[in-house]
This record gives sequence, structure tokens and C-alpha cells, in this order.
Amino acid sequence: MKRIIAFLLCLCALPASAAVKVLATVPEWAALAREIGGERVEVVSATSALQDPHHIEARPSLIARARTADLLVAVGAELEIGWLPVLLRESGNRRIQPGQDGYLEAASLVRLRDVPKTVDRAMGDVHAAGDPHFHLDPRNIPPVAVALAERLARIDPAGAESYRARLDSFRARWREAVARWEAEGARLKGMPFLQAHRSFGYLAHWLGLENRGELEPKPGIEPGAAHLARIVASQQNAPAAAILRAAYQGESAGRWVSARTGIPLVMLPYTVGGTPEAKDLFSLFDDTLARLKAGIGE
Repeated sequence: MKRIIAFLLCLCALPASAAVKVLATVPEWAALAREIGGERVEVVSATSALQDPHHIEARPSLIARARTADLLVAVGAELEIGWLPVLLRESGNRRIQPGQDGYLEAASLVRLRDVPKTVDRAMGDVHAAGDPHFHLDPRNIPPVAVALAERLARIDPAGAESYRARLDSFRARWREAVARWEAEGARLKGMPFLQAHRSFGYLAHWLGLENRGELEPKPGIEPGAAHLARIVASQQNAPAAAILRAAYQGESAGRWVSARTGIPLVMLPYTVGGTPEAKDLFSLFDDTLARLKAGIGE
């Protein structure tokens, strides 16, 4: 009898609902999971803002995280193709495999830009499904938020009402923020820029910026001196207003071009955590706009 009473007391000490364990492949979707899940979720990002999400290693510690995850949120569009399949296989976790409720691919929920007609290795590190950096257009965030709330409710039915309420709150605050950002960014429309890598196509499309090209000769290929010299020469008559790079990207090529052209090199957070100011999704765009305007002297 004493053992039964002790067992019942232990059960009463347990939380009513254990946290849903969410593993996001990148910081932006980890941040969104925290917005929608609140205290009902335990969220980990597989990568940090200072890591290139294309190229990381499926470390044992990361595999251990995947092994216990209830939900994996991926970018998709081949961004994680070099490591996510290994992570999924080695985890042995059936819950988070593609096709299961525990696997959510954000790219399937938005319309991707720059889908190549043909792809071969000679083109460099090109994504056949389209540009996977779509989170930098804030209009692409709500569809993922809706799907994330629905998926969390399937996994954790007891929290469905909480997820819906947090989703409604997030969408309302996001609409207000997007309107404010678009008003602030109106002065940037038409701004010509160079970029270290094809990271900012969606940001440019949203704000109406003019992309003048990349410092890389091909996606994923480090630029040599001859290539950078050609870029410098191309800027003599109509120079770009800024050279943009993500926080995780090296600055040597950008500094080389900047020193010879006078074009400011502007580092953008790219994702949550890329700068001390970019603490969540809202401050990510606040800081991105602030840095763009400061970079060109606004």
C-alpha cells in the first residue's frame, strides 16, 4: 500500500504536459517555434547565426538532440542537403522523418524565387528547388507560422488552444511590424547593391533594392583577385551603394572591393542572433533596416 501511495505521489509531481521538443535547423525557425509554442515547447537550433547553414557537420551531440525531438523544422529547398539526411538517418527517430507529423519543411509553404531551368555542377552551389533564403521577406513568415501551429497542435492536442491563441497574437503583431518596416524601407527603394553570396534576393525583392551581382564568381566559390578586380572595374561609372554580407560570411573579399571603390561594406544579421540586436524575428528586421540605412548614410 505504501508503495502505491508513493507511486501516486510521484505521478502528481509530474508536469501535466511535458514540453514538446522542437529541433529547428536554423535560428529563424527556432525563434518562430518559441513565438508559437511559448512555455509548451523546448526549442533548440541545430545551427547558429555565425555558422553557414549550407555546410555543418551532423555531430554526435546534434544527433542526440534529433533522437529525442518531437518536431523537426527544416528550411528545405536543399539548404541542408549536405547534413540533414545524415542527421535524420542517424537519429533513428521515426517521429521526425519526412512524411510524418514531426517533420515540417518551411520551403514547401512559400513560393520560391530564382528557380533555375537547368542545374549542373559547373554552375557552382546552385539550389535546384530555388533560392532557400526566403525568410528575409517577412511576408513569407506567416504561412510557416500557421503550419507550425497546426503541427504543434497535432503533436500536443492538449495545447491546441494555446497554439492558436499565440498564433493569432503573433500574426497581428507581425502585420503591424511589416507595415512599419515597409514605411521605413520606402527610402531604400532602388538602392543598388553588391552581395557576398546570393543571400539577400528576397530582402531585395521585398524592399525594391537593385542587385548588381555577387562577389562570388559562382555560388559557393571563393572569389579570386582577378574576379574581384573585374568587379571593381565594373563599379567605376555607376557604383553600388553598399556591399552586403551576412554575419556568418567572411569579410575579406568585401573589404578588398570596398577599399578600392569606396563602397561601404555592410554586415547584416541575416538571421536571429547574427548581431546582438537581432534577438528575435521582430528585432531581426528592425536591425536589418537600421543597418541598411546607416550603411548608406541615411
